[in-house]
Amino acid sequence: MIFDYETFKVIWWVLVGVLFIGFALTDGFDMGVGALLRYVGRNDVERRVAINAIAPHWDGNQVWLILAAGAIFAAWPITFGAAFSMMYWGLVLTLFSLFFRPVGFDYRSKIADPRWRNTWDWGLVASGVIPPLVIGVAFGNLFLGVPFQFDEFLRVDGTARLFGLFHPFAVLAGLVSLLMFTMQGATYLMMRTDAEVYARSRKAAQFTALGVFVTFALAGVWLWAGIDGYAITQEPPHDSLPNPVAKTVVPMAGAWLANYVAFPPAMLLPALGLLGALGAFLLARANRAVLAFVCSSLAVAGVILTAGVSLFPFVMPSSTNPNHSLTLWDSSSSHLTLAVMFWAAIIFVPIILFYTFWCYKQLWGKITVKFIRDNDHAVY
Repeated sequence: MIFDYETFKVIWWVLVGVLFIGFALTDGFDMGVGALLRYVGRNDVERRVAINAIAPHWDGNQVWLILAAGAIFAAWPITFGAAFSMMYWGLVLTLFSLFFRPVGFDYRSKIADPRWRNTWDWGLVASGVIPPLVIGVAFGNLFLGVPFQFDEFLRVDGTARLFGLFHPFAVLAGLVSLLMFTMQGATYLMMRTDAEVYARSRKAAQFTALGVFVTFALAGVWLWAGIDGYAITQEPPHDSLPNPVAKTVVPMAGAWLANYVAFPPAMLLPALGLLGALGAFLLARANRAVLAFVCSSLAVAGVILTAGVSLFPFVMPSSTNPNHSLTLWDSSSSHLTLAVMFWAAIIFVPIILFYTFWCYKQLWGKITVKFIRDNDHAVY
């Protein structure tokens, strides 16, 4: 095969991160627009402006979420099973909130009754707020450790919980995620709208960008000063067959920052998150919509990469039995599976990217109140 087993494990760790970034950059602004819908649109036609700014692309953007979940299932099947077992109710809440999006888009404008449309508007708000909040809370819990272990048959032993996920640090991580997605949505609306919707999106972009800067910095300080990480003190060779219980892991103060000490250039990643958010604030304030969106996207990438590098090589630490924590070395699929998936990704991901950019190019343009009124029966 073109790469050895250990290299493929690292490649798929990188590719899963890329898929999460793709999801946050694209479906992120869809959810951000949904979260802002009742703020940027003060009447029905203004809300239709916001909805139709994302209408041609939202379902294609959601493919990134499906790809990321599918990649975890195929590359890290043990992690997939453990995560869906331990965070079952949070994932169910996310899934049910996402139901509002396709139905809300399709049915909202079918009836002119304000009560009908307002109900679906709140459904779209829920589909924009709940998923990023729950996803952020889930990532926050990874730093705290998830209460699971394996029995003698390597079955996950733990209890699915919902309210137990909402530790204060996890809630802070959820706020980082929600503000990050909302910032992405606000800067996207700045590029696609005008008049009052643009003005409100500009204000929202500044507020959320500052929110990302403050909450992300606070999360970093909290992680450094108040949360013990995990460190591997003994493990099998990285190219050996996966065995999640064949290593020794100990809780250790400052362990989540160890990768930055070992590789100082990695500090550029949290800097990218902070400076990107600050740049989005300043450029939104200066009415530079495209550059504000670019900085917002860089901030999103910086935050996600910071989380991944901080956790590396862990993908799901265990607070119940740290030795049973899952890493990319001991929770991966077989060498053959990773190789086959690698070639599938090499072939199909560029096709998806090309098609996505082509769609945006063909359907780009300002969505205005006049456009909605002139095409009342042809748009959402």
